[in-house]
Amino acid sequence: MTDPRRLPRAIAEQWAWQLEASCRGMDVGVFYHPAAERNKARKQRIAQAKAICQQCPVIAECLDHALRVREPYGIWGGRSEDERAALLGVHSLRYPARIIGIGPPADHKPGDSPHPDSPLSRDQARSTR
Repeated sequence: MTDPRRLPRAIAEQWAWQLEASCRGMDVGVFYHPAAERNKARKQRIAQAKAICQQCPVIAECLDHALRVREPYGIWGGRSEDERAALLGVHSLRYPARIIGIGPPADHKPGDSPHPDSPLSRDQARSTR
């Protein structure tokens, strides 16, 4: 979810760029993936959304907004979720503080096993054999 504390104040000039967006009024399904979407279908949808973005007069403003508020989902400014995360130097926009393979997940409680895919749990598994 977008962190609402990062959103700009409700001043029309800060949101006016959206009025010129090529995606305005389009089906959002082009820009946001459905729950069961995988592989080829996902790549095709992303390519379709990016093609729309490439023709957009406010692509830079859109990307700036998405990076500033850390939009976790969808195609924004011609960039996918993973591409925006890479630009920000985080593994995931949904879980920005967590880097896969480093320590337990954010909901880890003391005494729980670490994340099953983390190097820590694999090392622990090896040392108990």
